[in-house]
Amino acid sequence: MPSTSKAISNSAHQQGQTCIAFSRDGKIAYTGGLDTLVRIWHTDQGEDQEPEAAYEADEGITAVAAAEGCWLSGGHDSDVRKYIPGKAQFDGLVTSTAGASIRCLAVDPSGKRVAVASDELSVKIVDLDEITNVVVLEGGHKKRIRKTTWHPSGSILTTSSSDGTIVAWSISDTEAKVENVIDGIIPEVGDPESPEFMHDCSAVWHPSGQYFFAASRTHEIVAISRSTWTKTLSLSDPNIVGATTALALSTNGVYLASACKQEILVWSVQTKRVLWRHPGTPNAFPIQIAFSPTENLLAWTDTEGVLSRWRDAIPTGSPDPVRQTAASSAQGTTTKRNSTPPLWGEEPDVNAEGGDPYGDDWIIDDLGDGMEDEPEGTKAIHAGDGFVKEMVSITKAQPAFQPGSTPMENKKRYLAYNMVGVIEVTDQDTHHIVNVEFHDRSTRKGYHFTDHFKYDLGSLGERGALFACPPELDHPAQVIYKPYGTWSTQGDWTYALPKGQRVLGLAAGGERPMRSLRDPSSSGGDIQGQGNIVIATSSGDLTFLSGSGIERIVLGVEGEYVTMAAAEEYVLVVHRPGATTIDGSQSLVATLISFEDFQVLQEKPLPIPKGHTLRWIGTTDEGAPAIYDSAGYIHLMIHHRRPNRAAWARLMDTNLLERKQGKDESYWPVGLSQDTFMCLILKGRQEHPGFPRPLIQELPVRLPFRNQDPVDSPIEERIARERIHVNLARDALGDELTSPEIDKREVELDKQLLKLIQASCKADKAPRVIELVKRLHFPNSIAAASQLAAFYRLIGLQEKIEAIKLWREQNATPAEEGREGRQGFVYEDAPLARPKPFQNFNPPPKVDRPGLARSAGIVEQTEFTASSVAIRAGRPRAPQASASRSTSPEGKRKRDDNDDDLSSAIFDVEVKRRAVGESDAVVPSPKPSAQPIFSKDWARSKKNPFARKPELNKPIQKSESFFNKVEVAEKRPAAAKGREKEKDKKDLSRQTTLFGLPSKLPAEKEKRAKKKIDAAPDAEVAKQSPPVDSQAMDVESQDATLVESQAHPDSSDEQMDTQPLDTDDEPIEWPDSPPAAVNDDD
Repeated sequence: MPSTSKAISNSAHQQGQTCIAFSRDGKIAYTGGLDTLVRIWHTDQGEDQEPEAAYEADEGITAVAAAEGCWLSGGHDSDVRKYIPGKAQFDGLVTSTAGASIRCLAVDPSGKRVAVASDELSVKIVDLDEITNVVVLEGGHKKRIRKTTWHPSGSILTTSSSDGTIVAWSISDTEAKVENVIDGIIPEVGDPESPEFMHDCSAVWHPSGQYFFAASRTHEIVAISRSTWTKTLSLSDPNIVGATTALALSTNGVYLASACKQEILVWSVQTKRVLWRHPGTPNAFPIQIAFSPTENLLAWTDTEGVLSRWRDAIPTGSPDPVRQTAASSAQGTTTKRNSTPPLWGEEPDVNAEGGDPYGDDWIIDDLGDGMEDEPEGTKAIHAGDGFVKEMVSITKAQPAFQPGSTPMENKKRYLAYNMVGVIEVTDQDTHHIVNVEFHDRSTRKGYHFTDHFKYDLGSLGERGALFACPPELDHPAQVIYKPYGTWSTQGDWTYALPKGQRVLGLAAGGERPMRSLRDPSSSGGDIQGQGNIVIATSSGDLTFLSGSGIERIVLGVEGEYVTMAAAEEYVLVVHRPGATTIDGSQSLVATLISFEDFQVLQEKPLPIPKGHTLRWIGTTDEGAPAIYDSAGYIHLMIHHRRPNRAAWARLMDTNLLERKQGKDESYWPVGLSQDTFMCLILKGRQEHPGFPRPLIQELPVRLPFRNQDPVDSPIEERIARERIHVNLARDALGDELTSPEIDKREVELDKQLLKLIQASCKADKAPRVIELVKRLHFPNSIAAASQLAAFYRLIGLQEKIEAIKLWREQNATPAEEGREGRQGFVYEDAPLARPKPFQNFNPPPKVDRPGLARSAGIVEQTEFTASSVAIRAGRPRAPQASASRSTSPEGKRKRDDNDDDLSSAIFDVEVKRRAVGESDAVVPSPKPSAQPIFSKDWARSKKNPFARKPELNKPIQKSESFFNKVEVAEKRPAAAKGREKEKDKKDLSRQTTLFGLPSKLPAEKEKRAKKKIDAAPDAEVAKQSPPVDSQAMDVESQDATLVESQAHPDSSDEQMDTQPLDTDDEPIEWPDSPPAAVNDDD
């Protein structure tokens, strides 16, 4: 029958989904909608009231609930917020669902716990007094959960899912498990955007706890028994056609309110009939309806955003909807049905350990292990005959994977998990919900979005998040990049691959931000840019893009791509150039490529043990590449900044950790620093982390040293590990000598080394001390080591340490040597300049061929050459007679036509300087020399310059013109005057023979040098002296003549070697001149 009272209405929210909940005292009604507001209505006020509103939500509100001492709200922003009762004062976050929309909030009867249902496949039960106490119910549903309700006793929680199932969970203090699954009652709705998804499908428990009501898929309202979990009754009316959109029970359970289309119906639970009706808002259907817990008031909200309050919904004279009755006072108790006894005795518990060993679908192997494959890594087994049989197994190649990602499990997965943050994905059948969270929320702001492309790859970098989706039908594979804190509204960009190609891997690199990226910048953004992007495709290439989407280069991948990770200035690509080996090796190679100029800095095979695979690849806080394999080893690439000089150092062996001893656990790497290994703990045979997100654990990094000395071993390990990171920091200096941070770290290293030196001095281990002293960095540290040696009275050791200190002070410091080494690497690895073809027209470079070089003069170390050297040292050089003279094989000088011309010219000059009838002046004797027999004066005074040479020294070919000119010169009396002009002529060049001797004299000077000296002392000296080559003697005569001429430039009356040195000497016998033709010009 229609109701006699009227409902008042208020426009509360915008059109769409709305929700309502009463406070526990019934004085306040909370409503929420898609306008992100929660309005607070006072039930004792009319429709003209101005409600207070809470504005903290970022997206639409989908659920509100009232608890003891607070009220809660949740929505599409994935956060559950807590407020002060009756006020819009925010009191903190309760929990978050990692990017999944909140669908329902249900507070238990005690008001202390709240059950949070969302698009996830699990339900969180959070203690409101201690929000860290969270119980997660998972494994009961295959699709998102829409509604959840509590049993009046608080021991059972029922959840309704999009897959059309209702799951009853048994909640206790120790564990929570599925008690029953009810299927086929509520309708199945998969699309969250459809109107049917907003319909109320919750299990509304009767206050007695013996059954609950639910709107069935046949448009009936059915009751499900608690004891049998089956349908016991149904409520229907032939005049009601359509789906039930909302349900609510009165406080005492006497009345049931439902909504169908635009009408509100009030049922009698006892008679199963409709008692009263009330029209709703036109063109809208109610979404949620609720009875006041303390008064006769019924309120609901609809799709138009209207709040309706129906006061005195139960007319006077009818049973009160709040006061307890006999029928409603009997509360149900939680009972557990006993299991059916087995027919043939006791059956094994399939859930217990050691239960059914075969499972559900089993086949008994009556052949034993004959059909089983040999496990990988097994190479041989011993047969019964004692011989070893080789077993060949083909190693399965490790497929491509993304670091930090997990497979889809229970509709959830991780796309990325690193030290920047985490990317979580929730599968909603028709789309995905992607939630991006960061560890440091002060630098970056988390967000979530709806993914209709169903991204299967992701990378979280310092400058942005990168996603990729697979190709589907006509839709090509795409990559989308979302920078952090972009100042432009078009910061996101998409990169589409050609049809038929797919993305194998992603990497997002970039510099660490210098400022917070939470808020967009309006002044141009960060000048550091938006990072670098690398995409590995199925066509066997690496595509490099800038953070703004500019394509830079496409590089080919050698072999098969496996994985990659990007840092600030490079990308580390792991690939397989060839095939795997039979003995179990993956044959993986890591290539380090620079972002700046795309040069290959390093290319090193991975040190993965045989039979194991690569699990993780990443970078440390210092930017060094690191890997983790299934054997539990962590390797670090040291000296990665030195081109082609890197090496893999084993940094840690997780099998040696103290916490792992006696435990079955493994580790999921997240990050690596100098002293800490950040990871997630995996228990048992768990291969990847699950949900909810586990906390990151920090494990100490220890080098796998085998020295067990309890005193020295920890110090040595600490020094070696610190030395690795100091070298990494020093490699990044460039031309700088050092930095304050490196100096500080080296000082700490010296302190540790001094501890070892003290222990070694105490144990009298001098060689160990010397080795440790050489590793010290500063002179003060070496001085301290010397003092330690003196303290222990090791005088010899102290002297050696002082010698090391002195050597260190006189030579370059280790920092300077390191800088020179870094500079040397640049020069050694500089590219070779190659000229362009047909552009270089210069003559070819000179080629040095020592074997084909012209023979040089060699001075023979004899007494003859010694005298010549003594003579040359005391005189200026004579003019060069001929520039084209050479030495014959017989040791004689050959002459050519130029000799005649040059000799004639010299002769003419000397003849013109001598006057007819001039007397020869006596040449003064110079000072005696230390070796008179080889002196210039002796050669000048004792030899006749005009004497004939022996026949042995005559040239092979004689020129007639030469002798004619000599004869003419002898007949001219004024030839001596030509000496004055000859003295003024100086030529510093002279020509030597093959043996370093000067060339032969001209003809006129040769005759002068042939005069004989008849003095007896001279004869004695000549007899005692060794035989001298006539050619050498001629040279000495020539040198003496030139020296004498230079020493007396103003003497015009002197004659050359014509007067004896002593008056007692006999006169010189002049030889006859050779016959020559008489010149008519004379």
